[in-house]
Amino acid sequence: MTSTKTDSRALDLKQYIRDIPDFPKPGILFRDVTPLLSNAKAFREVIRRLAEPYRGKKIDTIVAAEARGFIFAAPLAVELGTGFVPVRKPGKLPFERLTYHYALEYGSDTLEMHVDAVATGHNVLVVDDLLATGGTVKACCELLKRTGATIVGCAFAIELTALKGVEAIQPYESFSIIKY
Repeated sequence: MTSTKTDSRALDLKQYIRDIPDFPKPGILFRDVTPLLSNAKAFREVIRRLAEPYRGKKIDTIVAAEARGFIFAAPLAVELGTGFVPVRKPGKLPFERLTYHYALEYGSDTLEMHVDAVATGHNVLVVDDLLATGGTVKACCELLKRTGATIVGCAFAIELTALKGVEAIQPYESFSIIKY
């Protein structure tokens, strides 16, 4: 008897990423994940591959910044049987918060997290949809350092290698599925 089931490892996830030239401004090639998200098989496979290197490791919490990071982090938390903590823009969290201000290429931004969201000594995995310059993930790591958490790594669906985000988030270990 032959199987009609396709090996998910053979699934080319890049075919589900749409390139949008000149978005959000001229000269930028935007990697759009919405086709991947709308395909159940491809989305499931991304979550499976993100989980693979962390199975069996003691991860207490997965942390992600809004908004696209949430899309990958929440199902990954379910897959790994751990909690999920959202990191938000100012004015979105109702309880006492830790705040981190950070510089961007053209301006600045701020991220916040509830003060009691991550306990001292908890092992945390930081997740985002895409690693570009690393600024947002580095800001998440800075917030987590204030809690006394241990950052076990940073995981991404996509990495834009030319922007050297891996260097920006050192000394934290990085894992990416799709690299451009």
